[in-house]
Amino acid sequence: MTVKMEVKELSKVFGTNPKRALKYAKQGKSKEEIYEETGHTVGVNNVSFDVKEGEMFVIMGLSGSGKSTLIRCLNLLNKPTDGHILVDGEDITHYNHKQLKQFRRHQLAMVFQHFGLFDHRTILMNVVYGLEVRGIDKQECLDKARSNLETVGLKGWEDTFPDELSGGMQQRVGLARALANEPEILLMDEPFSALDPLIRRDMQLELLDLQKNKLQKTVIFITHDVNEAFKLGDRVAVMKDGEIEQIDTPENILENPANDYIADFVQDIDRSKILKAEDIMIRPNSLINIRDSVKVAIREMRSNGLSSVYAIDTNRQLKGIVTIDDALEASKSGQTLQDVLTDNNETAAPDDYVQDLINKATRSKYPIAIIKDGKLLGIVPRVAVLSSLSSENHEE
Repeated sequence: MTVKMEVKELSKVFGTNPKRALKYAKQGKSKEEIYEETGHTVGVNNVSFDVKEGEMFVIMGLSGSGKSTLIRCLNLLNKPTDGHILVDGEDITHYNHKQLKQFRRHQLAMVFQHFGLFDHRTILMNVVYGLEVRGIDKQECLDKARSNLETVGLKGWEDTFPDELSGGMQQRVGLARALANEPEILLMDEPFSALDPLIRRDMQLELLDLQKNKLQKTVIFITHDVNEAFKLGDRVAVMKDGEIEQIDTPENILENPANDYIADFVQDIDRSKILKAEDIMIRPNSLINIRDSVKVAIREMRSNGLSSVYAIDTNRQLKGIVTIDDALEASKSGQTLQDVLTDNNETAAPDDYVQDLINKATRSKYPIAIIKDGKLLGIVPRVAVLSSLSSENHEE
């Protein structure tokens, strides 16, 4: 994947003489020591990472970790004290006022925690606002605004006012407003933290669905919620005291925490809401072709110690499952494999969360078939669903 943004050795110090404080930071002094000696606050200290085009990159940390300071550096609301921010290979930290204005209008948009909607404007006119500022033709503004409201699921609400909408709906308006400018990069600073838990969960799922099926933007998402970070992020950066402790996929952070801080951070995470079917599926020990005979199916199950086996066609499309008992009975009565093939098995998509597999695992006698576009990708044994929920299992 192409790197869209690259951050190199970025630091941000708040105070009247930031260079002095930065010198102490480079000597390895702690945030607290620097503040005691200089009265300056180190918000971000020597941070480096890259974000790939189309990636959902999540920056996670507790209050005071520097995550919000960092995201404001990325659009230069906070001017970095040191370091570089490259977008498509061009260093935006050297931009003059005119270049920065163009960059913010055309390449980057931000969605804030607090919706910031204009109470006196309708929902449609709230979304239109950013386009008006750019001097776009009025009809084009309205068309773009309506299209983006439809994208975020608010078609039909154009003529209502912000106070008529729920918190989740207001946040969708904020997202539509950001998308209306067709940015290449979308910055989201704890956009769901002010929402009720159920609405927040729905918004997380909707964002994932939008990103996968419609947006496919480069998204940098800030959160203090580890479950939210691991649900949304293709990769996650964990911050502490202005520094990044670890960057990796959610699965790899769970499996291989970089240090004790990360291990403590993730120990209470709800793995069923983070791990997906593709993370725990395995290649089946054995498969049969739909054209095979009953005797082939029996031999396949016996040689692999199985009580059932999945059948596929030449294009790996799943056709069903056959048990050893049914196959033996068919052999005696002269039935074909198709006669005893059933679809009593449970199926799931590779991006289904383990949480969604629990009920399927408890009611099924067979491994769950993981399919995409009808093709069998792998299977999840019932025991794997339960064992994947155990942190002890991942630490062994």
